[in-house]
Amino acid sequence: MKRINSRIKALIVLYDEDLLKNHVDEEGIDKLLKEDDEDFSYDVNYYNLIVNGVRENLYAIDKLISICLSNYTLDRLSYVDRNLIRIGAFEMKYTDTPKNVIINEIVNLSHEYSEVKGFESSKFNNALLEKISQRIENGK
Repeated sequence: MKRINSRIKALIVLYDEDLLKNHVDEEGIDKLLKEDDEDFSYDVNYYNLIVNGVRENLYAIDKLISICLSNYTLDRLSYVDRNLIRIGAFEMKYTDTPKNVIINEIVNLSHEYSEVKGFESSKFNNALLEKISQRIENGK
């Protein structure tokens, strides 16, 4: 199964939780995803790893992101971008998935879910994820 679909569902759940400050109905989200795409399938274990990992390590992840932001604060990121970056930072720090694969996947999701006319957040997200990757590689 495609990990990209696990990331998509994780993005939706984490976005909703960030916005509403409450846990969401994951079964309802599954239903919506199936309505949109009858063949939508995802790796449940990888999805759970991402969502639970981000939840459990949110403070450390947000601190890492904040350190890597230049002249910008975490709360200024859109809800979508903030949670895409959280997913990417979690995967880079806590999984063995190659960092270049993670960055590529998150940037592709940025193109699809975050781009607005006049602002290409994917470029910003790419640069931020590269900084995060370098910081993790340097053990900081």
